[in-house]
Amino acid sequence: MTTSGNKLNLSAGVFSVIVAITLVLAKLWALWATGALSIAATLADSALDLLMSMGGLAAIAYAAKPADDDHTFGHTSAEDLAALGQSLFIIVSAAAIFGAAVVRLSQPESAHISSETAGVAVMALSIVLTLILVAWQRYVARKTGSRVVAADSLHYIGDLIPGIGAIVALWLNAKFGWGWVDSAVAIVAALIMFHGALKIGKGAWDALMDRAADDEIIASIADIAGNFDGVHGFHDLKTRQAGSRVFVNLHIELDGSQTLEEAHSIGAALRRAIVAEHPNADVLIHKDPVGVEPHPDDTRYP
Repeated sequence: MTTSGNKLNLSAGVFSVIVAITLVLAKLWALWATGALSIAATLADSALDLLMSMGGLAAIAYAAKPADDDHTFGHTSAEDLAALGQSLFIIVSAAAIFGAAVVRLSQPESAHISSETAGVAVMALSIVLTLILVAWQRYVARKTGSRVVAADSLHYIGDLIPGIGAIVALWLNAKFGWGWVDSAVAIVAALIMFHGALKIGKGAWDALMDRAADDEIIASIADIAGNFDGVHGFHDLKTRQAGSRVFVNLHIELDGSQTLEEAHSIGAALRRAIVAEHPNADVLIHKDPVGVEPHPDDTRYP
């Protein structure tokens, strides 16, 4: 990844940590003032946001390190490990919030909510800061393809609904005394967190298991190679993902009568064309003469 891309990822990570710290402190005060379980749900989520944002920032910084003798393909898989850890934290938090909400619904007399105006003010601040952060994270993720930034953004987007729900619950409690809405909102928040965790975890797991790139990326690479001047065909197009990087292996078929220098020029130009379309791609191209037959001792490649 380029230096500018690394700086963008780091800026998103630092901003995420700052916002998470601010929200944890604000929601701690709001929980103390109101005793609302819906705020407790968003507080737990923000506390996990802080842990995950710090872990994500560390992963982004580590992933930005250049390749070395021990990691010749770079360090971008650190992003996937961080994203997988994020999903596990979210699942545990969601389960705890869900359980507490169910208990409170079964014991409505235990709910004592007060100072609703203060709670609404804090949740409104939370929503505004989250919207600003998500806007920046989505911009960075589009520019760099960082899986950690994208996962963090997805999680913060999921925070918006529980935040709005908490405001509604506090207003209904102040207006009509409907304290049960607070627990209902907490349950919905827990389910949203759980769903988001599964999505984040699956993406990270797929990358760690060398799953192929998205179909759109594969189709784009195939289109570039299939219509490139001097390339008579291609085969064995293989991809895998590691963090924000996509590794591409490709065999192209060239005129066997041309010089090695001419063949190299075509392959190098094709690699540049693929990287221009997919800046985070690491492309390795093998060149075969048109019509070459596989060697009998080589069962893997022609």
